[in-house]
Amino acid sequence: MLTLRPRAERLTIWRGFGRAGTEHAWPAWRPVRRRTGRSGPPAIVWVPAAVVALGMTLPLLYLLVRASEAGAGVWDVVLRPRTFVVFRNTALLAFGVAVATSVLAVPLAWLTTRTDLPGRRFWATAAALPLVVPSYVGALAMVAALGPQGLLQRALAPLGVERLPEIYGLFGAWLTLTLFTYPYVFLSVRAGLRGLDPALEEATRCLGHGSWRSFFGCTLPQLRPSIAAGALLAALYAVSDFGVVTLLRYDAFTRAIYLQYRASFDRASAAVLALLLVVFAAALLLAEGRFRGRRGAAYHRLGSGAARRARPVPLGRWRYPALAYCAAVVALALGLPLGVLGYWFERGVASGEALDGLRTAAIHSVSVGVWAATVATLAALPVATLAVRYAGRAGALAERVCYLGYALPGVTIALAFVFLGARYLTPFYQTLPLLIVAYVVRFLPQAVGAARLSLLQISPRLEEAARTLGRSQLGATAAVTVPLARPGLAAGAALVFLTVMKELPVTLLLSPTGYDTLATAIWTATGTGAFGRAAAPALLLIAVSAVPTLLLVLRDRPAGGGGA
Repeated sequence: MLTLRPRAERLTIWRGFGRAGTEHAWPAWRPVRRRTGRSGPPAIVWVPAAVVALGMTLPLLYLLVRASEAGAGVWDVVLRPRTFVVFRNTALLAFGVAVATSVLAVPLAWLTTRTDLPGRRFWATAAALPLVVPSYVGALAMVAALGPQGLLQRALAPLGVERLPEIYGLFGAWLTLTLFTYPYVFLSVRAGLRGLDPALEEATRCLGHGSWRSFFGCTLPQLRPSIAAGALLAALYAVSDFGVVTLLRYDAFTRAIYLQYRASFDRASAAVLALLLVVFAAALLLAEGRFRGRRGAAYHRLGSGAARRARPVPLGRWRYPALAYCAAVVALALGLPLGVLGYWFERGVASGEALDGLRTAAIHSVSVGVWAATVATLAALPVATLAVRYAGRAGALAERVCYLGYALPGVTIALAFVFLGARYLTPFYQTLPLLIVAYVVRFLPQAVGAARLSLLQISPRLEEAARTLGRSQLGATAAVTVPLARPGLAAGAALVFLTVMKELPVTLLLSPTGYDTLATAIWTATGTGAFGRAAAPALLLIAVSAVPTLLLVLRDRPAGGGGA
């Protein structure tokens, strides 16, 4: 029965939730619009968001300046047949990685959050750890293990296997990027599951629907924003990655841009290709927005009433297949690169490779990672607040602009800040502040996505209640919103930290002289073919990066109950 209330609190009935055939009261709260004559966001929200969005356009402005140097030759670059081939290859890779990571990560997230899977906390931690493996290290490990003359082929040689299928090209790039980017979707979906109200699932179960129908009809639709956010990050990472497509010889935009720089030193043509990559990223953002849709946001708000623990779903006879699935994913994404690195490390130690400077490199990596994660989280909060609480064109534009930097190759962003520092910010050139700002421009979408999902699960009426008790807008945000959003903000900060730890092009071009990190140590060693020497910093990088991941999972109290 529906009770009439004031317009601001009027409830609507939405029938047919999923396929359960039930009725639910949907609190039709809207983005905050005050009746005091101010319909827009306060300055304390839109001013920082605008500053952040303008900062994210710096690489784009650099590309426009460089592309203008090509003059009429711009159209020659755009219309050449090779550009079409590169565009098609990039689209295939991005779409394949987005779909594969979603298919791989959603079952993992559900198993480790909402079921009685044995050792859920271990599997949750292990499933997130592939994120700390640098993509170029992962590609080297894949070639060394699964290549035509790799370790697997050598092991199968006594059985008559002389050569394995080629891993180079689209298949190898797709497989490698899928294995090392699915944690983006995994962590996003786990955060979404923790914020859902299990009462909706319990209602569908009470109506006689089984676990599968309850999941696909009730839980999965509510996870659309989380899946879209994670898949978008995985797709943007795929189109901006350089190491994997280069090592696996796949012609994507990043490889074409690099070859344009290296082969002909033609920065104008390379900038044109990079701008095409920006257009492609904008298309991805549009597709993600369509997939997320208003209905997806409505599902998310509907299910976020009470993030309490739910009774774990018993797996029964599916327990061992579920364990086998988790073990197979972790073995491929984490066990394989660790095994290859361990093999290289053993050979390096046996040959007397020097391991000097690892402690200093580790301290440098952790320091810049912590600073970048902190600044990115602070910068993401006003952007996410503007996009969620004051929905409109300004908020959507600020959010979308933040994602564009993530689609650009790291070398392009690094060159943009080299240009800016050398010409206009000379005192900051090759200093830590400029390096950290470049990191934030590169990886801010990770923090924005996590902050946005957290704010979607917090009703603005809680902030309004704090305002009626005398709190200012800033005070209400600090006292109510930030504590409630802390798990999501921490997840975003952890993602930024982990990704900064393994970032290479930005670090190589912008770090102070002599400021070596674990990533640069790995690159230097692999560049000279000293894989044994590269294994030590790579293993240390994975070990150091595993610490925040472990802490994040240990403090996690998923809604699936128990000690996941």
